[in-house]
Amino acid sequence: MDAIKEVVSVSLGSSARDHEVEIELLGEGFRLRREGTDGDLDRAVGRLAELDGHVDALSLGGIDLYLRAAGRDYRFRASRKLAAAVTRTPLVCGAALKGPLEHATVGYMRTELGLDLAGKRVLVTSAVDRYGLAEGLIEAGCDLRYGDLLYALGIPVLIKGKRALDALIHVLAPVVVQLPFSWLYPTGSAQDKPPEPKRQDLYERFDVIAGDYNYVRQYMPPDMGGKWVITNTTTAADVDEMRTRGVELLVTSTPRLNGRSFGTNVIEAALVALAGSATELTPAEYVRLLGEVGFEPDVMWLQKAPV
Repeated sequence: MDAIKEVVSVSLGSSARDHEVEIELLGEGFRLRREGTDGDLDRAVGRLAELDGHVDALSLGGIDLYLRAAGRDYRFRASRKLAAAVTRTPLVCGAALKGPLEHATVGYMRTELGLDLAGKRVLVTSAVDRYGLAEGLIEAGCDLRYGDLLYALGIPVLIKGKRALDALIHVLAPVVVQLPFSWLYPTGSAQDKPPEPKRQDLYERFDVIAGDYNYVRQYMPPDMGGKWVITNTTTAADVDEMRTRGVELLVTSTPRLNGRSFGTNVIEAALVALAGSATELTPAEYVRLLGEVGFEPDVMWLQKAPV
């Protein structure tokens, strides 16, 4: 085996969620590491500059370089300073992988798990950030509501219908990506706060809660009995919390490695390093590599598996 490839995610999220694993992909060794900077942008910039040129791939966590939704890309103003700190090592954020990966996750639930999703009432916490997931659920025949206004902007309105969603994205996304990222998404210690009691009744009317786990957890009620959660990064503590609250099925789009499912930004960086690419890959290339390395969604029946 050749020298181990180093892949590091520098995250604006809580350092309490840091994790490191060593794995083998197609005969090559990889060390995957997540480093939280507790919401400190300058600290994240400094760490990226330190790592630049010394690891095989870098990724951003807790913030994206851009959003890809409704046929367009929208670049975050807040991430420009982070991107400027990296000039030699490939830098990704998970946005290019997220769509095809999460769309395929819904397909996996239908074909490999044999789950009938048609008619399921689904809350997608933020479809602009999980557009591929939303499209997969639409194709599966789910009855969707989108919480983009509520979770990102605090406006207590759910969006119904893809046409309305796309129109809203085209109007608001160019403005939203200019805002401070902490206004839109919990960073640092905000990720460690318990779920907020307000709006917990929101979840009662849905069978499935889907989207970024920090958003999913934001208003999670004490009783999630029988609910299904489709999400991304979860720690062992997150899994225990969902089990205690009664979540029936947990599906994460990325595999669980040593007790933790990494974010798509880490997996994307690992695939970029595996391919030896200096930039992000195409969706087709990601799908091909995911198949070759055998990465599949992680599935956990937290109560008991159905008969």
